[in-house]
Amino acid sequence: MAEMSKGVTAGKLASNVQKKITRAQEKVLQKLGKADETKDVQFEEGVINFNKQLVEGSKLQKDLKAYLAAVKAMHESSKRLHECLADMYEPDWYGKDEMDSIAEDTDLLWTDFHQKLVDHALISMDTYLAQFPDIKARIAKRDRKLVDFDSARHHFASLQKGKKKDEVKIAKPVSLLEKAAPGWAQGILSAHHVAQTNLSRNQAEDELGRAQKVFEDINEDLQEELPSLWNSRVGFYVNTFQSVAGLEEKFHREMGKLSQNLNDVMIKLEDQNQSGKAGKLGLKTTAAGKRQEGTNNTLSPRASGPPIPKSPSKLKPGPPVPPPPKVTPSKDVKQENIIDLFDDALVPEINVTSPSQCDSSGGGNLLDMDLDTLPAVSPGGVVSSPSSQAMSWNTWEQEKQASGTTNGSSDEAEMPPGFLYKVKAMHDYGATDGDELDLKAGDVVLVMSHENPEEQDDGWLMGVKEAHWLKKKDLKVKGVFPENFTQHL
Repeated sequence: MAEMSKGVTAGKLASNVQKKITRAQEKVLQKLGKADETKDVQFEEGVINFNKQLVEGSKLQKDLKAYLAAVKAMHESSKRLHECLADMYEPDWYGKDEMDSIAEDTDLLWTDFHQKLVDHALISMDTYLAQFPDIKARIAKRDRKLVDFDSARHHFASLQKGKKKDEVKIAKPVSLLEKAAPGWAQGILSAHHVAQTNLSRNQAEDELGRAQKVFEDINEDLQEELPSLWNSRVGFYVNTFQSVAGLEEKFHREMGKLSQNLNDVMIKLEDQNQSGKAGKLGLKTTAAGKRQEGTNNTLSPRASGPPIPKSPSKLKPGPPVPPPPKVTPSKDVKQENIIDLFDDALVPEINVTSPSQCDSSGGGNLLDMDLDTLPAVSPGGVVSSPSSQAMSWNTWEQEKQASGTTNGSSDEAEMPPGFLYKVKAMHDYGATDGDELDLKAGDVVLVMSHENPEEQDDGWLMGVKEAHWLKKKDLKVKGVFPENFTQHL
């Protein structure tokens, strides 16, 4: 039994080798132009479309797998992000249970989205591409059978051409064997030769018929399948991308709801935090408001300093309280000459928040008062002598002329856009944010209108240093600064 199997295997191997040799010879003859080749232009176009369709489908499958991998990675990142939030979320914060529920629903939504993409897109893609390897193998087999058919056709044609030569040989012996044989034997030899020739011709004809039948069977099947497969690609692409688009739309819609719920929880948590701060700092806020109101209605700041305004950034603490002004009374000044500037009965109330206007409710207009009858008051709250009063007035006039605050002067035409008025820094201020302005005591600042008035916070001004503006004429270094560190000029 083993010997028989070996014999069958050896015979089949020899037959396959002989077929390969015959096909190689046939292809060489066809390339050299010594043998014609059967052509089918329509089938060749179908093969070109098949190869193109296979390449496009393989690329789509690769990109779809990459998309699913990205969805999986995004799922893991989202899960870790929510786990981090859950770890940081304290039990007494608002919406702890709601936040945990949102995280769980988000994880389930990602899982469902990925699984449906696999079911409706990836598996369908794999099924679509699974039919290509079999068709590709049959196309290759059809090419081999076509070469076998051409080879059998050429062999039979060559035998047909040699038929006339055989007939001549029968009529006129040409071989040495026939010439040497006696007359009665020559007829037998000729008949034997004719029989061999006819046998070869019949075998060639049978081989041609078999080769033609095998080729035509495969060719007919492929002629029907290739156009059908080519036309099916449109419907497959439509179904695939409709599935992906529908799943994405549903996923993002549901994810948007969860994101909105999480945002609502964060807003309420912020409100809870703000209300907690307001409860703890209520008294302090009220006291600060009273101090601010008192500052706006006095001629100079109190020794304890004005309240701290809120920073425009709203994310950093307010600027430090300026140091109290130094009081250096003259040796000639007596204690009874010290005047309390906050005594409303002695000094009329003046609103310093607007340098061009005076508060009429504090006891009349200053223009109607006899200024000569009022004692001069120094910034430290000390009544000066007439000589020092004249000196102070002259000094003020010199500063006024040096600052260029007169209306209609040539300096006003060179002021930056939105210029309002000038102030002078009374204390040093170090900027704590990128949008703030560094100040040194004595700096003159050109105050400008805020670009967005609704964003301007109370107690802060926008401006640029006068020295920089006169030198550079640009607003690259403009910034905000606390109003209570400055004095109007």
